[in-house]
Amino acid sequence: MFLSEPPETPETAARYADSIADDGYVAHYLQLWSWRPDVYGGFLGIRAATVSPDSGITEREVAVLNAAAASARSDSYCSLAWGARLAGRTSDDAAAAVLQQRDTAALTEREQALAAWARAVATDPGSTTQDDVDRLRALGLDDRAIFEVTAFVAWRLAFGAVNAALGAQPDHALVARAPERVRDAVTFGRSPATT
Repeated sequence: MFLSEPPETPETAARYADSIADDGYVAHYLQLWSWRPDVYGGFLGIRAATVSPDSGITEREVAVLNAAAASARSDSYCSLAWGARLAGRTSDDAAAAVLQQRDTAALTEREQALAAWARAVATDPGSTTQDDVDRLRALGLDDRAIFEVTAFVAWRLAFGAVNAALGAQPDHALVARAPERVRDAVTFGRSPATT
């Protein structure tokens, strides 16, 4: 990353310890966001609140939204992370298709529509139409859920923009754990870290 290591505080030490316990390493993005752990905590809170349990959005659909939005913005870090999660909930080929912005029969019609919506919000939000929203409604999303997935994608874009602008590279361990099809699909964005 382009910034120096942030000062260690009790809060950052606790987050680093959690990251090591969960993943075996401290992620580069976590080091970056440790310059403002309060802002990072706020981001986590608002992201979690955006797609609430009563919205009807599944964990698999959250993975679709993240992978589609990240790849549409050429965000290699989030594409690798969410592509791997999506592969775990679908298949390696399905995740690769989403990352390459292709349709795949492995996704439901609703998941395909959510991927298309996430890409539109990520790349040209002014191009969305009433027909796009009506398609989401026809596939079972109410207006609250449509608002929530849209806001969720917007938060994802803000998070990824900070990471990319300040040089956070996909972690070596993250890349190593991603399925080969996912790694092969991510041909954009910042190159992975070597260590």
